[in-house]
Amino acid sequence: MKHAVDRRIVLAAAGVVLLIVLFLVLPLPGTSELTDGDRLVVAVSIVPQAGFVEAIGGDRVEVAVMVPPGASPHTYEATPAQMVKLSEAKMYAEVGSPVEFELTSLNKLIAANPDMLVVDCSEGIQLLEMLDHDHDHDHDNEHDHGHEHTGSDPHIWLSIRNAMVIVQNICTGLVEVDPQNRAYYEQNCAVYLQELGELDSEITEILSGVENRRFIVFHPAWGYFAHDYDLTQIAVEKGGKEPDIEYQIRLIKEAREHDIRVVFLSPQYPTRGAEVIADEIGGRVVLLDPLAKDFIVNMHLVAAAIREAMQ
Repeated sequence: MKHAVDRRIVLAAAGVVLLIVLFLVLPLPGTSELTDGDRLVVAVSIVPQAGFVEAIGGDRVEVAVMVPPGASPHTYEATPAQMVKLSEAKMYAEVGSPVEFELTSLNKLIAANPDMLVVDCSEGIQLLEMLDHDHDHDHDNEHDHGHEHTGSDPHIWLSIRNAMVIVQNICTGLVEVDPQNRAYYEQNCAVYLQELGELDSEITEILSGVENRRFIVFHPAWGYFAHDYDLTQIAVEKGGKEPDIEYQIRLIKEAREHDIRVVFLSPQYPTRGAEVIADEIGGRVVLLDPLAKDFIVNMHLVAAAIREAMQ
């Protein structure tokens, strides 16, 4: 009889130990903790796309960025290590507008992993022409005269309204490659789209009272942003090159006429060319990052900087 009681005690203790082990090892219902091996590898061209993918995919995705922080998508080439990581990707999100990195490298990237889904983030977005600004016309006629067309503007992600389309395209891709987690992706997407809509309204309000609606940039990355909020982007670069003396004189003249005292510069570019123009107009150089990962925070910073420069 004593042995039977001891056996029951041992079995009960073993059961408790098993329950403790299961509690420690198995995830609780509703949790989404994943190991690195479980995560869906998604490759993207540029850093801002990584922010979009992570906003939707959360801890279910691991993002591989082809053009790393600090590099320029106009000149970068993928490394062998990046190509190895790309071979693990289930999905590639291309910008889709004519970003030079994709024009020169996308076919090679796809060839390295032909089984991955390629999502065109530009699908559903109206591309704008990249315009070289001519300084001999009035603001009211800027859409009709005084511009030289130099092809489509690739910087589609620098518009909150475009970002909403990009995010939806990414969500659709994630659902296609990982349909069992559709509800998770779509819920995250809905939340982020609401945040972007609120951001658009806030920036519309921030910039609504600005009278002088021109701003000078070294590299013309902000055309879509300017289009959304009825601003005029004036680029120092002309045709992707340093401006000649005649162009610099005209730009400086316009800056003085409209009391423009800030030259915006992308941190991926050297400062010397922008500093020359800023010195001539008695102004300063301010950095605006077109490749920041936290899109919402960055757009707040951009709007605040442009508003301050225009006042």
